[in-house]
Amino acid sequence: MGSLSPAMTPKLLLPAKTSHTISLNAVFRPPFPSPGSMIKRIRCKSIDFSHPDWKTKYQQDFEQRFNIPHVTDFFPHAQSYPSTFCLRMRTPVSEDFAQGYPSDEEWQGYINNDDRVLLKVIRFSSPRSAGAECIDPDCTWVEQWIHRAGPREKIYFKPEDVKAAIVTCGGLCPGLNDVIRQIVITLEIYGVKKIVGIPFGYRGFGNELAEIPLTRKVVQNVHLSGGSLLGVSRGGPNVSEIVDSMQERGITMLFVLGGNGTHAGANAIHNECRKRGFKVAVVGVPKTIDNDILLMDKTFGFDTAVEEAQRAINSAYIEAHSAYRGVGVVKLMGRSSGFIAMQAALASGQIDICLIPEVPFELHGPHGVLNHLKYLLETKGSAVICVAEGAGQNFVEKTNAKDASGNIVYGDIGVHIHQEIKKYFKEIGDPADVKYIDPTYMIRACRANASDGILCTVLGQNAVHGAFGGYSGITVGICNTHYVYLPIPEVISYPKTVDPNSRMWHRCLTSTGQPDFV
Repeated sequence: MGSLSPAMTPKLLLPAKTSHTISLNAVFRPPFPSPGSMIKRIRCKSIDFSHPDWKTKYQQDFEQRFNIPHVTDFFPHAQSYPSTFCLRMRTPVSEDFAQGYPSDEEWQGYINNDDRVLLKVIRFSSPRSAGAECIDPDCTWVEQWIHRAGPREKIYFKPEDVKAAIVTCGGLCPGLNDVIRQIVITLEIYGVKKIVGIPFGYRGFGNELAEIPLTRKVVQNVHLSGGSLLGVSRGGPNVSEIVDSMQERGITMLFVLGGNGTHAGANAIHNECRKRGFKVAVVGVPKTIDNDILLMDKTFGFDTAVEEAQRAINSAYIEAHSAYRGVGVVKLMGRSSGFIAMQAALASGQIDICLIPEVPFELHGPHGVLNHLKYLLETKGSAVICVAEGAGQNFVEKTNAKDASGNIVYGDIGVHIHQEIKKYFKEIGDPADVKYIDPTYMIRACRANASDGILCTVLGQNAVHGAFGGYSGITVGICNTHYVYLPIPEVISYPKTVDPNSRMWHRCLTSTGQPDFV
């Protein structure tokens, strides 16, 4: 369904040398050697930096764009109630639990609606600093504040009237069951009795699949295994049909777990509900193993993926170093972002060459990967390569095929590199024992590790707090170690990618010792 397809790639433009007017939300980046470098991202209306009040106008625009939608924006007379979430009293004292919890206005566990978290914490003094993200060419410091997540003192849904639904979309990711579990547990603490799971992603809103009743007893141990209790899939009915199904089922809270494309769908559902005057809270929980969602420190499943990738890398290392002139090739996940490959290379200390989508490279020629590999075999006797799945797509056969989410089906760069290495060394008459490992589905299907388990727990809880607080069309994430609510459109405008001028990528290059392959 077209409206649920991933967000469009951003337009990258260079400013005219004679103009001082650029994007109101432009990110100024200095030139650096990488062929994949960018100077500015043009995202919204232009602003004249020569104007004395440009900074104030920028902040006003930022506050407007990052203001999260609230039920009172669309239903001005929506009634609020004292929160039923209080850690001092979590057992209903009567059947009518909206009034059965004693009001505790003195409890210090609530978040004020005006609490904010600082989006950027580094004040770059020069646009030439490594990883610099500047609003203007002078790197002027501008404070950017976003909404803090957590339980509110006033709620906008009566728990006894709520029917909450959870849906998991896209591919598998470690931690899905952990988030489902915490959403259910937190909903029950608020006093919600009607909680269901929508099976197999958005597809479950069709008539052929029955919803799955969820309780704490049902989800108690689901986090002990990988996968999703509810199942996953790509695609599904169109937005209008999904909202029709929600109205028929009486769903008043929808929790959507997925990546950029899934969040685009959640935002479309939110907008359609508002258009119809249907009071529903639609809250996203970002699920992408690639860690490619904007503005967030990390997404759940990423830490587990990096940890599990160590097993594959170590296997490739042992195979390579146990063979005469051995080469191990490991393909890791990362369609447009090389975070897993980069972090796995740093963590393992066993990678000699790391290839990611953000940094172009050549295979052949004096500065190519194969020539450097020849050098490694001559000097070290063996080598290990890790490559992200989206890297080097210019070397593989292109197809127009797309999956159900609208993603282009990529060629297998891992297989291609494996074959090119064997072919290269055969042609020059030198032996090379090449082993190829693709652990993709093993990593996706495993249980979340401790770090991801904590992240999933807090994300699930804060998703429920946001819904009861009356917010909709939002997603929950972690930013500068604090949990925040963000408007969905701001996090899906394009995928987050590795900055080739960042300190982290420089650290990866230092660890591997690889040159620029151009």
